Amino acid sequence: MQAEWQFIVLFFILSPIFPAAPVIINRLLGPQKPNPIKQQTYECGIEAVGDSWVQFKVQYYIYALVFVVFDIEAVFLFPIAAAYGRLDFFAIGATLLFILLLADGLAYAWGRGVLEWV
Repeated sequence: MQAEWQFIVLFFILSPIFPAAPVIINRLLGPQKPNPIKQQTYECGIEAVGDSWVQFKVQYYIYALVFVVFDIEAVFLFPIAAAYGRLDFFAIGATLLFILLLADGLAYAWGRGVLEWV
């Protein structure tokens, strides 16, 4: 029993090291030559004009969230469609509940006017 948990404990101990190691190594070994030109805001090769903090409509963020929700829906529904002939009644019911919840979310977003481009 204890041997089974040793791998999980080892994983939790080592998992923060792997993403942090490249960052730390870069800080230690990378060139450190900051200058005003390197500190400027860079965007697609065009000189930055004005303040880099620009307000934009929250509606674009909501469009992105709705897109992600329905993109994930497609990812989950594809394996269900591929294995439809081998699914039992419980799996079909769970799939229908999943689709119903997504349709409810779509109806809510539509009713709140989130999907109207202004």
